[in-house]
Amino acid sequence: MPELKCSSRTLSLARTHVMGVLNVTPDSFSDGGQYTTAELAVRQASLMVEQGASLVDIGGESTRPGAAEVSVQEELDRVCPVVERVVKECDVVVSVDTSKPEVMTEVVRLGCGLVNDVRAFSFEGAIDAIKNSDVAICVMHMQGDPSTMQRAPGYDDVVGDVQAYLRQRLSLLMQAGVAQERVVLDPGFGFGKSLAHNLDLLRDLSSLSGLGCPVLVGLSRKSMIGHILDRDVDGRLYGSVSAAVVAAMNGAKIIRVHDVAETVDALKVVDAVLGVGRR
Repeated sequence: MPELKCSSRTLSLARTHVMGVLNVTPDSFSDGGQYTTAELAVRQASLMVEQGASLVDIGGESTRPGAAEVSVQEELDRVCPVVERVVKECDVVVSVDTSKPEVMTEVVRLGCGLVNDVRAFSFEGAIDAIKNSDVAICVMHMQGDPSTMQRAPGYDDVVGDVQAYLRQRLSLLMQAGVAQERVVLDPGFGFGKSLAHNLDLLRDLSSLSGLGCPVLVGLSRKSMIGHILDRDVDGRLYGSVSAAVVAAMNGAKIIRVHDVAETVDALKVVDAVLGVGRR
């Protein structure tokens, strides 16, 4: 049975897992400013674990379109106290959403199980920061960077282009000594993609499984859901859960969400239909 080893913890890939989003930022598009103290953040992490999250993804720098960059020290100050406490106090895989090698090095030392990089470990020193550890890593596709990515994104073939990019990054990581069994791939919904691009990727999501790594998706409350439903962020729950179900039916193994309890229930139905157990 395939598994994903996340440092001292292991996830069975026989079923789809929910990753709860925990942004310790003042400016993230959905929950920015809600969990800016360690106490509030740990309380929210504990709640998401009670609701069924297998992973909690802690982020200290917003990557929404047009988001401002933060310094290494500021990101460390935001993230590290929360990581340290969640690792100790919660029965969950702790993921950290960062692109900075200095942050990666420190959170690996603190016991995180997964490093989730929207820039696919492209910053100088990022691969070196994780290659000799035993954490899992998530490699995401993004066209451009957060400040520019939604300015008229374009592709010849969005599915083929995303596949080619992820294949290239996977090859580079393996050449550096990172075992393929440690790698999770994310097509990067909303990161340099139009609504049409996002829908094409979701329809053909199963094609990414051919790269030999589990697939993670983040669709929760994103603008693509808002465009389809004509609703603001607070009105996107049902659309987000529907998208999670489609992704799981098309092979995604980790679904990154803000609304954990509702998504866990929906994925139990998916697993029942697909005939897989939950453990």
